[in-house]
Formats: sequence, structure tokens, C-alpha cells
Amino acid sequence: MSIILGFVIDCIFGDPYNFPHPVRLIGNLISELEKIMRKFFPDNLYIGGVLMSLSVIFLSTAVPFLILFLCYKINIVFGIIAESIMCWYLIAPKCLKTESMKVYKAVSENDIEKSRKAVSMIVGRDTQSLDFEGVIKATVETVAENTSDGVTAPVFYMSFGGAVLGFFYKSVNTMDSMVGYKNEKYKDFGRFSAKFDDVLNYIPSRLTAVLMIISAFILKYDGKSAYRIWKRDRLKHASPNSAQTESVCAGALNVRLAGDAFYFGKLCKKQYIGDNIRPVEKDDIIKANRLMYVTTILMIVLSVILRVIIMGVLF
Repeated sequence: MSIILGFVIDCIFGDPYNFPHPVRLIGNLISELEKIMRKFFPDNLYIGGVLMSLSVIFLSTAVPFLILFLCYKINIVFGIIAESIMCWYLIAPKCLKTESMKVYKAVSENDIEKSRKAVSMIVGRDTQSLDFEGVIKATVETVAENTSDGVTAPVFYMSFGGAVLGFFYKSVNTMDSMVGYKNEKYKDFGRFSAKFDDVLNYIPSRLTAVLMIISAFILKYDGKSAYRIWKRDRLKHASPNSAQTESVCAGALNVRLAGDAFYFGKLCKKQYIGDNIRPVEKDDIIKANRLMYVTTILMIVLSVILRVIIMGVLF
């Protein structure tokens, strides 16, 4: 019930920018602990990174657990309301759609600088030299990838352990997005966080890819191509998980994604994903968002079924 209510609240209100956001608090905690660990472990950044990760995971899981424990002790309805709000914070499809549509609007206005600025808010790559095609590709890629990372993976874990396990996942995923880089600064400090995120996303990313293929058929996109490109290109990424949904999206839209990109001023060589059947266009952003929403609904339905089965086995 909390997962469903959380999704409905997100569809109505989106990301609560004007309220204290637990994920932003987790981000602040990561930043502060990074400073501390770098100070105390300057010669062994890997150990510092591990200790930071374990601390963040513990606090990010323990706090919501205690809050929900107290809420459910008071009243089950009060507990469901509190957990629904937590699920709302953890599921962010409308935020992803809103931010990507800002790029769509800027591209529609033929404003390249505005487009680059808008896309820089949702991608980690350098955007100052991107043309309109590069901006659109980057946006479609991030919607496809974050369908799993930011939406369906939290739902998957919440189906097993409610909002508490959702925050467990989200803390690891947030650390990966902040310190999980392979550059000189983070290659040791962020290694544990990056690898742990790969482990946690292994099953959700693949399950999301399968659901996204089904979604492509539902939306009457090219479902056959989505499956074919997924089988062929799903491992064409440094991460074992990132290309799972990206390859499905590329196949469903009949476009070519990925390729070389700049990060922190350094060229990163990447393989292409998908076939170059046609150039990307701004409407592909809308299509990627539709794919994301249908995939999310399918994951919620599946998660509710899993939750019912788990509760039936336990009780």
C-alpha cells in the first residue's frame, strides 16, 4: 500500500523541493564524512571510503527504521502514512520527467546554451561543447539509465523490505553518484561504493530491462528491436548495469546512443549502443519518459505481487 501511495503522491506533486529531502540529507552526510575520512586516512583512502560507506548505510537505514517503528507502534494507519511519504521520497519518476522536459523545452526554443545548462543538471558528463544532437542523446540516455537507478530499483527493494530497505539501496546509489568515479580523486576512495552499487543494481537493472521491453510493445514502439539491441549491446558499458536499460531504449526508439564523452575535461572512450537507423530528435525525450513511466507501473505491479507472496509465506 505504501509503495502504491508513494507513487501516486509523486505523480501528483513530484519531488518535494521545498521540504527537507532525506536523499539530500544523505548527500550532505556523504560530503561531511568524506572530509573527515580524508583527514584521518590520507594514506589509505580505500579504507576511509569503506568506513564512510558503512557509516552512511547504517545511519540511512537506522533512522527510517526507528521512525517507522515508532509510527507503527502508535497506529498502523499512522505508520502507513509515514511509510508512504518515505516511498514518495524514494520514487522519483516525475522529477526525472520534469528535469528532462526542461531540456526538451530549451531544445524546442533552439537555445543551445540553455539546452546545455538544462542537461548539465541531470548528467555527469561535460556539456559545454554538446550540439543539439548531443544534448538530446545525453537526455535520453539519462532517462533510460535512471529508470532503473532512480525509480524501479528502489521499488524492487521496497517490495522486500519496505522503505527501510529502499533507503538502504538509495544510500549506496547516492554514494556511487557522488564518489563512484574512476578519476584520480575517487578511484580509491569511491571504489567500495561503486562496486557495492554494481552488486545492488545487478538484478534490478536486468529486471527493469525486461519490463522495459514489454513496455516498448505496450507503447507500440519497436519491441523486437528493443529485445535484439538489449541482447547485443547490454554489456557495452564500463558498468555491468548501465547499458541494460539504455540498450532497450535505443532499440525501442531505433536510435544510436552512447559513444565517446568528456568527463571533467577528459575524453572517455565508449562503445555505441543501438543502430544508427535515424538521428535522435527532441520527441525522443518524450518517448523515453513514456517508456520510463510504463516500466515503473509494471515494476510496481510486480513488486506488489512479490510483497503479497512474501507476506503470505511469512504469515
